[in-house]
Amino acid sequence: MKRIGLFGGSFDPVHNGHLEAVNSFLDSGLIDEIWILLTPVPPHKTDQRKTDFEHRYNMLKLAFQESDNTKISDIEKDLPKPSYTLQTIHHLKNQYPDYTFFLCLGEDSLQSFHKWHKYDQILEECTLMVVDRPGSDHSGVGSEILEKTIFVDHKPMNISSTEIREAPDSFALMNLPDEVQNYIQKNNLYTDSR
Repeated sequence: MKRIGLFGGSFDPVHNGHLEAVNSFLDSGLIDEIWILLTPVPPHKTDQRKTDFEHRYNMLKLAFQESDNTKISDIEKDLPKPSYTLQTIHHLKNQYPDYTFFLCLGEDSLQSFHKWHKYDQILEECTLMVVDRPGSDHSGVGSEILEKTIFVDHKPMNISSTEIREAPDSFALMNLPDEVQNYIQKNNLYTDSR
């Protein structure tokens, strides 16, 4: 029975912080593989302009091409929009009934998890796995969520995709895998101010 971590996001663009989080999830020893799910249109970001799905998918493949036990998935592209996590989990559990799934989150996502669509039903379907920032305070997170959460040791990087989109040149060298940086330059992504 395989144990699979699900790590979703818009990855616009994928950066080294995402890679480090994936490494921390895998290093926990709690999962056999991590599936990185590219979200076409996150429900909470419908008003934001998004880089083309294929570009984001290609960057993910480049970023994780040397990583073991990772799989880049575009299944949410073919599911009804918006891309609700519960819908994706139901789809995967129907496809892989013998697998156990964990929902992998950053600590910032845990803080807002109670606002997710039908979050209580997500908790019924799978356990949360959260990369924990040193000294994090989880006092604002409901007990019903914490009871279904496993915290994983992690040393976070202080970078976000938003910062890279807004100032790609200054952040690229430090915070992007080389292949992703080259892809962005080759395809003239993030050249206009957002």
